[in-house]
Amino acid sequence: MLGEKLFRKLDERRLALLLGAFFLALAIPAAVLIAQAYGQLKWEAFHRNQLLAEDLAARVDAGLRAAVATEEARSFGDYSFLVVAGDAAANFVQRSPLSAFPVAGAVPGTLGYFQVDTLGTLTTPLLPGAGVDAASYGIGADEQAARRALFASLSDVLAANRLVTRSLDASAVADERDAKLEREQAHVAEPAAASGLGASSAQRVSPAAAPPAARFARQQALSSDATQKELSDQIAKAEATQAAFDKLADKDAPVAQSAANEKQAPLDLLVRPAAAPLAGGRVAGTDVRKDAAAGSAPAAGPPEKTSALAPQATKESSNEPPRVQSAERRKRSEQSLVPEPRPSPDDAGAVAAAKSAKVEFRVRTFESELEPFEVGQLDTGQLVMFRNAWRTGQRFIQGVLLDRERFVAETIAAPFDASSLAAMSDVAVTYRGRPLATLRAATSGDYTSQRVVAGLAGTPLHRARLSPPFGDLELAFSVNQLPRAPGALLLLWMSVTLAVVLCGGFFFMYRFAVGQLRLARQQQDFVSAVSHELKTPLTSIRMYGEMLKAGWADDAKKQTYYDYIHSESERLSRLIENVLQLARLTRSSQHFDVKRATTAELVDLLRSKTTTQAERAGFKLDVRDDTPLGTELALDVDAFAQIFINLVDNALKFSSDAQRKAIELAARRESDGRVLFTVRDFGPGIPKGELKKIFDLFYRPADEVTRATAGTGIGLALVQQLAAALGGRVDVRNCEPGAEFRVSFPAAGPAA
Repeated sequence: MLGEKLFRKLDERRLALLLGAFFLALAIPAAVLIAQAYGQLKWEAFHRNQLLAEDLAARVDAGLRAAVATEEARSFGDYSFLVVAGDAAANFVQRSPLSAFPVAGAVPGTLGYFQVDTLGTLTTPLLPGAGVDAASYGIGADEQAARRALFASLSDVLAANRLVTRSLDASAVADERDAKLEREQAHVAEPAAASGLGASSAQRVSPAAAPPAARFARQQALSSDATQKELSDQIAKAEATQAAFDKLADKDAPVAQSAANEKQAPLDLLVRPAAAPLAGGRVAGTDVRKDAAAGSAPAAGPPEKTSALAPQATKESSNEPPRVQSAERRKRSEQSLVPEPRPSPDDAGAVAAAKSAKVEFRVRTFESELEPFEVGQLDTGQLVMFRNAWRTGQRFIQGVLLDRERFVAETIAAPFDASSLAAMSDVAVTYRGRPLATLRAATSGDYTSQRVVAGLAGTPLHRARLSPPFGDLELAFSVNQLPRAPGALLLLWMSVTLAVVLCGGFFFMYRFAVGQLRLARQQQDFVSAVSHELKTPLTSIRMYGEMLKAGWADDAKKQTYYDYIHSESERLSRLIENVLQLARLTRSSQHFDVKRATTAELVDLLRSKTTTQAERAGFKLDVRDDTPLGTELALDVDAFAQIFINLVDNALKFSSDAQRKAIELAARRESDGRVLFTVRDFGPGIPKGELKKIFDLFYRPADEVTRATAGTGIGLALVQQLAAALGGRVDVRNCEPGAEFRVSFPAAGPAA
């Protein structure tokens, strides 16, 4: 009941509002669910690529840790041109693995290895020492020149960054170093013997580790002005070199700015506690008496320093990136076997030995302590990885010079380019907060337009600091473009499908409901019209019948009354036949008796069916047949006649007030072979807005209460449906004056 009342009160505007509210009640929750699902997929894609960034950072760190482990496993003697294979008794001397040329280091970007001894003198394993013939170890003159050029390049870089004061040829360096060491150890021997130490022990005690009495005796022995000045210069040079490397490793020191990053704004530096070395290269914590009593040189190296790069060294601040965890790095001790050419008795003997390529070596054994590697960046942009090596209390600095661009390209850029991250993210490589390089995503226009997820460009993806000694090196991944998650495309299609179904469904629901509303109104109008159409003739028939029955009419009027009763009866018959015909067509239960008939026969049939109808309304009917003789049509004759009876009745009805009361009915053959029948009146015509509506079922051009013409609104709809059922087409056009209805049928072919 409620639904029927609501339906009766509905109009098209209220229906649109009701369906719109219902549509929004479904569409808004669906849109919210889709947006939530899409956001979840977006952040799942972000998280997945975040895991990829973490994995890439871990792989880069693992590769660096392996390379650093290889370098830290090298012995003290590997930084010399020659090393001893086996033990001292074997006395088998061979080239150091670091003497290979071209240089191929374990750490990517290696330019060359170097060593700075306790006197501040720079050497390299690429060049042989004094008394060693390079040709006897397979090094030709051209290769020797290339090695010297590389060593010169290394020394120039280190000198330009104030890490060494001067660069010398390795042979001259070795001669000078051996002479100075022999003089120093000779001065130390007598005080050591007087203290109860054996001669062998005295050889292993360094000047820096000697007791105060020994140092005093040494200073007395070197009291000459030349020797004192030379010693002061060597000590000053050594202290400057060691201080330069200490500053390079000090995390409190300002970061070197190369030409590539000198314009960058300063960032916060990481803080690392540094141990302060004592004079002479010794560090607090060394017990000289205990080492001397043990019969060996004191391990005068620094106490174990805990680097700030190690995970347990300092407590990370909340804004620092996560550090890659690594094992604790400690200094280690080893027995070093160092080969030294045995000195010849005179210069002539040395020359002869060099020419014969037979050099005798003596192997000396030392206790060495090797600290973990540190990494620093030079003013000229290169990276240097170095360690402190302690031998007989003397400090050596051993390291490798790294090309920054090659290091970044081989260590970070290569695995980054090989990963899927290269298509979606950028990587900023920084050292102590200052940029080293920026790797950009390989973007493309179609990729961005089709696959990118909006709203995440520039979002930080992952930050990681590498393991020591590269702990100051940070990788910062950020989103450049993020591909959609695998389920995003499915969600997109589902969203589009749901939107199409909702919009299409509500559109058709609206159209259907509007159609039903219009149909309901048309049915109401039809009932009203049919009631009027039936009541009027029935009332007239009843009235004239009663008059005839009562004998109130004379003979002349009786014929008039009989004609009127007959006319109204035919009108009622046509009305009832139209309603029944429409019902049969609607149920698709109409059966047509298709026969062949000529156009002349059909035109004569129409003349006989419509002449009386026109004359009774006071109109003249003009019938004309312009078709070729013998033109035939295959159709149902009764249905054909009903079409034109309705058209003539419609023309008479709507042109009743026309100045020219005439109806023209004509037939002619079209160029396409069809036969066209026309019915024209000379009335007011049809408004343009209603030319396509007049064939709708129950459509009336005026309100039923105020209309000036009678009708039910089914005549023209029936005309169109009958014409379509017979294979014809109906059209209408306005003329000046009046309107013309055109019905065409296909001509029948030759009879079989």
